[in-house]
Amino acid sequence: MGDGKGRYRGTERLPGESRLAQWLRRRSKDSAPDHGAVSEARREDLLLAAAAAGLPLAPAAYPVAYRCSCERIGCPTPGRHPVSFAWQTQATTDPVQIQRWAQGEPRANFITATGMVHDVLDVPLEAGRNALERLLEQGVEVGPVAESGGEGEEARALFFTATRGTPEDEDEWWPCELDCHPETMDEHPGLRWHCRGSYVLVPPALLPGDHAVTWVRGPEHLLPEPLTLLGALTDACARYALHHEEPWPLHR
Repeated sequence: MGDGKGRYRGTERLPGESRLAQWLRRRSKDSAPDHGAVSEARREDLLLAAAAAGLPLAPAAYPVAYRCSCERIGCPTPGRHPVSFAWQTQATTDPVQIQRWAQGEPRANFITATGMVHDVLDVPLEAGRNALERLLEQGVEVGPVAESGGEGEEARALFFTATRGTPEDEDEWWPCELDCHPETMDEHPGLRWHCRGSYVLVPPALLPGDHAVTWVRGPEHLLPEPLTLLGALTDACARYALHHEEPWPLHR
């Protein structure tokens, strides 16, 4: 501990800097710009890597200034929703189809359908960063993690986990709304559990206001069981809630 060196690629850690802060600082140098702009080839590589890890993908809308490419007047989630109402059956890991979609619309975002192979635990960004630091310090195996930028409660951390249910185990399924919209803040403040019938944007994705969805830990990491992360995430959300009195939003 006395040499001031971090464990990651020998990067020097600044005095008083946590491992997560050091890791994020290194990542900002090694990865794409914070606004999420990547080359077309890099975009395809990232999408194909997600598909190769088993995340089923489908095309999504993208921002046009502060509007949505769907051209719906007053779209409530610009750049954050699938293009097709049939996204659940459309979602695939087929690399040929994904390349066809990506090349056909170079600006399109992509969603990944949850509840088939993976779930996503979705928490406020600040709480997620705190939980991630705690989990890494404890040596917990954390899977892929993404950050979704935005203002206030729109800024989120996405923890990708194994799914709780499978098509062969129908009794274990339940609709995502039961997880995404807890009835009281006291139970799971700010936590949304995306499972069957839900989706999240997969990196790289651009959002209105020059925000983006980017990987912190990529899809090469194995999906952990959700319960191994849940305690740290709920604790971090509870601490976060103590300093934020506004109601939790109910939109995705």
